[in-house]
Amino acid sequence: MVRQSEPIAAARIPLSKDRVLRGAITVADAGGIEALTMRKLAEELGVEAMSLYYHVANKEALLDGMADAIVGEIEQAVGGFDVPSNGVDWKAAIRRRILAAREVMLRHPWAPGVIETRTTVSPAMMRYFDSLIGVFRAGGFSYDLAHHALHALGSRAIGFSQELGEPHDGEQADQDVTVMLEQMADQLPYIVGMLQAISHDDPDSTLGWCDDQVEFEFALDLILDGLERLRNKA
Repeated sequence: MVRQSEPIAAARIPLSKDRVLRGAITVADAGGIEALTMRKLAEELGVEAMSLYYHVANKEALLDGMADAIVGEIEQAVGGFDVPSNGVDWKAAIRRRILAAREVMLRHPWAPGVIETRTTVSPAMMRYFDSLIGVFRAGGFSYDLAHHALHALGSRAIGFSQELGEPHDGEQADQDVTVMLEQMADQLPYIVGMLQAISHDDPDSTLGWCDDQVEFEFALDLILDGLERLRNKA
């Protein structure tokens, strides 16, 4: 009698640092960075939590690696960090790289907060900034003006705007603003007037209270236009 062959078990995908980082990004994308724990990540990958520590020493090392993986996505989005030859349209090239970086941040809205809390600049991030300086130099900038440019751009260079303050998200934020409008109209007439006039109604392009796409591009173009004026005076 011929015995029926037993089902062949699906081969397990070996655990690697890249798989750990991609799994962590998946967890953060689904539930925010607050949802990411080593136990949750282990569940996502179908492994024991202790096995993760062969690839990342601790939670901070995991976050460092996730930040580097995001920079890798930026590199892929712009087609590599190679610097174009002299005579490049530097403004278009810088704008394209920065807006590509923002598209990556919008896919991973937790990423700005993680990047802001890193205590060192990783080699991956250094390569990105090196490419920006290279584009400035190819476009005729001195090193001094390129240095000023990076300071002026700040976090916008990697696709998000740092904000002075931010209320709670969602309905609570609306309630907070409404109460402020009612209680402080006499003391702060211009702030109240501005808040009554502005709107940020495109949540898919927003990374913060006032960091929506319109405001981001407005500030970016203002900075680039000012840098062009300074470059032309040099």
